Amino acid sequence: MNFDYFLFDLDGTISDSKIGILNCVKYALEALNIDDYDEEYLLNFIGPPLKKSFIKFFNLDDKKADYAVEKYRERFIIKGIYENVMYDGIYNLLYKLSSVKTLAIATSKPQKFTEVILKNYKIFDFFKVIVGSEFDGTRSDKTEVILEVLNQLGINENEKNRVLMIGDRKYDILAAKKCGLKSLGVKFGYAELDELEKAGADYLAESVDELEKFLLEKENDYAEKKNSKN
Repeated sequence: MNFDYFLFDLDGTISDSKIGILNCVKYALEALNIDDYDEEYLLNFIGPPLKKSFIKFFNLDDKKADYAVEKYRERFIIKGIYENVMYDGIYNLLYKLSSVKTLAIATSKPQKFTEVILKNYKIFDFFKVIVGSEFDGTRSDKTEVILEVLNQLGINENEKNRVLMIGDRKYDILAAKKCGLKSLGVKFGYAELDELEKAGADYLAESVDELEKFLLEKENDYAEKKNSKN
């Protein structure tokens, strides 16, 4: 099976954004006078929608969760948005891939933040479509994000077998399944042990080098063999 369209998640797939996200979560929790937590626990915030994470992981009610998101963004727009680095090798991969395939961004991060980050990395122009969430909570679910990407690309049901979703968390894999797409889980991101396998990722890549080989080689036997070993 040859893919012509590649949908990329952002955090944990293109960029190592842990420092910025964790610092902004801490800032929000401090504003709520919450300090009883383990820093490793905050890694749960990387991937899922922000408001849902505050509700789920700290049992906040709707009003407090909204306030936490407001405080998070207060710091993120000034500092957190720049507290991240692109994974080694990703720029070259996207540069080469964009000349032969159609690339898109599908992220739960707000659209405006995503565009700033991509421009800062100088990779904005590699993507034909860029879709994120909105500040009012619209399109925060990953399934909604992917469906909007497909809509903007003009992909119909018969063309979905040409589309691959690439991400580092179960949310990417499960949303891809709901949308009828194949998925590739990158294991250099923030997934827990066996998270991607349990979610049902069709393919796996341990490193950026493996990801490049899979995406740029026409023979998908490479990834299938990797899957059979895991």
